[in-house]
Amino acid sequence: MVDKPASTVRNEIGAVPTSMQQLAVSNTLILEAPGVDLTPYNKILVGAVLDLFEGKPTLKHLSLWNPDATFVDPITTAQGYNRYAAQWYALAQVLGPVKIQSHEVVSSGNPIEVKLHNRYTLPPINKTQDIHSLVKIWVDGNGKIARVEDRWDGELPDGALNETVFWFAEAVMRKMRSLLDAAFRVYCSAAWWLLPIMAFRKAFAMTIPVIVKVPRTEEEDIQMRAILEGFQNKKEITIL
Repeated sequence: MVDKPASTVRNEIGAVPTSMQQLAVSNTLILEAPGVDLTPYNKILVGAVLDLFEGKPTLKHLSLWNPDATFVDPITTAQGYNRYAAQWYALAQVLGPVKIQSHEVVSSGNPIEVKLHNRYTLPPINKTQDIHSLVKIWVDGNGKIARVEDRWDGELPDGALNETVFWFAEAVMRKMRSLLDAAFRVYCSAAWWLLPIMAFRKAFAMTIPVIVKVPRTEEEDIQMRAILEGFQNKKEITIL
């Protein structure tokens, strides 16, 4: 278990804000199972990760991640900042609104383990899908998130795409980007429910960094948050 000061943590890029308020974390109330006692710093990490699962990514949230970290779920394996950051921003754009129904931290070790019940909405038909998962969060020696696994029903499928397949899919998507921007969003929403084509969905998920824009500056991040909040509000009104 990593115990870092709750004010700042220092890595190769220097000190970054790590209080709930400085990071603008929305999920500030961290629920723990009996006998679990997270450090104040690890509560910040959990709150920031819960925000990501609720479609609320920001550069400040991602500053808590190691640049070489990995995010894994049944759809994709995203290693490195460009890939995992794109996954979180894609979640905010493609599926929504996303609402956490419940969470409970069941282990304060390394990995930290969180039982999560999340509800996703497919905007075109207003269909909801509940996902119950075990989220595991590994923390490196500098207090940065090194790996996050989202295990649906506590499990991950065996096998993963190799780099050759990723490179091929990425090359194709770069070539066809101007034609697929709109179609990609529709495809992702539709494919969410088509479990037999899991392998094909993984191939597309690995190309998300080619399609989804990730802010590079604080100014771009503020603009992106405004766009995403407007997008989420519009979808919520439509559902109501």
